[in-house]
Amino acid sequence: MVEAIIISGTGRYGDPWHPFAETSAALAALVREAGFTVHVADDPDAALAALDDDVRLIVVNAGDPDGPHAADAGGADVATADTGGEAQASVIAAAAAGLDAAIERGVGILAVHAAASSLRAYPAFERALGARWVREVSWHPPIGDAHVLVVGDHLVAEGLADFTVFDERYTGFRFLDVIEPIAEHEEGGARHPLVWAREFGCSRLVYDALGHDARSYESAGHRVLLARALAWLSRVPAPTAPDA
Repeated sequence: MVEAIIISGTGRYGDPWHPFAETSAALAALVREAGFTVHVADDPDAALAALDDDVRLIVVNAGDPDGPHAADAGGADVATADTGGEAQASVIAAAAAGLDAAIERGVGILAVHAAASSLRAYPAFERALGARWVREVSWHPPIGDAHVLVVGDHLVAEGLADFTVFDERYTGFRFLDVIEPIAEHEEGGARHPLVWAREFGCSRLVYDALGHDARSYESAGHRVLLARALAWLSRVPAPTAPDA
């Protein structure tokens, strides 16, 4: 029985900048440590279309299907004949229905790094995420040592200390809804959200803007944060008690 699906960036969800295979492997190890049985799926649309009721966690570690690399990766509009026409549209429809059903029954979603620009054909994912990476608006400083500031009073943040990590620091998201901040970074004299949580119906989401490559998961502080996030996400359907 597979309890966690890691949607890994390949095909139109891959890009030249992110080594999704290595980061998905690192995430798979962390998810197994959290007590889940794990499957790494290299076809995001097909994986969502095939979701069954045993899946309690969806990890999205995939790129922008409509990014500047899309023409080379086969990432044109999913509704056109260029990506398989009616067959592709059918898979997208089944995947949207599968994701909608999972969210309705209660599922945990861990969205990582480039996931903020991914799964653009799925409105339910955007609603769950609460924000988007917007081309020519969102950006990041050069990759390097980053100081992560733990903030807020969310259960994931409780007892965590600030930490350092070698990573990109995503900046300038477009926020679509309220988020519960867990971590931030400083850039240009201002604080910017890096990690946040959301609850919607019976489901939960944590977005972690870190995770550009495997070096990110070598940070002890980042690993502890993810372990706390996975523990919180595992408690779905989300309990109604305020301290759950």
